[in-house]
Amino acid sequence: MLNYYPKRIVCLTDETTEMLYILGEQDRIAGISGFTVRPPQARKEKPKVSAFTSAKIDKIMDLKPDLVLGFSDLQADIASELIKKGVSVHIFNQRSVDEIFQMIQMLGAMVGCQDKAQQWVTDHQTKITKIKERVASWEKRPKVYFEEWNDPIITGIQWVSELITIAGGEECYPEYSKQSLAKKRIVADPLDVVKRNPDIIIGSWCGRKFHPEKVAQREGWSDVNAVKNGYVFEIKSAHILQPGPAALTEGLDQITTILNNWHLSS
Repeated sequence: MLNYYPKRIVCLTDETTEMLYILGEQDRIAGISGFTVRPPQARKEKPKVSAFTSAKIDKIMDLKPDLVLGFSDLQADIASELIKKGVSVHIFNQRSVDEIFQMIQMLGAMVGCQDKAQQWVTDHQTKITKIKERVASWEKRPKVYFEEWNDPIITGIQWVSELITIAGGEECYPEYSKQSLAKKRIVADPLDVVKRNPDIIIGSWCGRKFHPEKVAQREGWSDVNAVKNGYVFEIKSAHILQPGPAALTEGLDQITTILNNWHLSS
């Protein structure tokens, strides 16, 4: 039986690269994003052909891809250029936990690994269910402020907000979480965070290290419960800001640990 599944895939973002490795289909990957960090061996093994909003189109074409995978409207210009050159392109647009699972199932189907992808999804849905059952008995849930950027202050996107809720937390800015554009998740007045008084602060700045100790230096923030009680943490962006397997594994694990420790100490 002839195999017509794509054999030379270029992944413009981290999450599809990581998932193809998880599925054991890394030999299909012909090129990756220069920002790829997961899995570490991908950086050693695969040519880097793109940033996030830009790409080396000629270099991609030299790889003779039969499929290019991207993410969101931010990569629309790259996709358009490649489509005009006759390349097959699929742009995912997952923003929620359910949509991440949907992306994983779809990706598995694209490479003929439906069963493996389905098993991964089932295993991690079961994990989420168990976490929800464990935290259901909590009498008090911590209010959690997630900071995606500091200047201007940008709060967390939908899948991050959902992971906080799964782990037993109360999202500090629920009215912003479903806004896909970062500019619509800007907290104009930093003192508004102080007014909402989160019990836990988690920072994850894309491309820059978050320094918990500097949060207390912000005007008025020393009065926030999270700062007073030492509940200010960093989760690396590669573990939480990519809408793929990392967020549902290491990202969720770290959030769960932080919130569970708060629960045990409260």
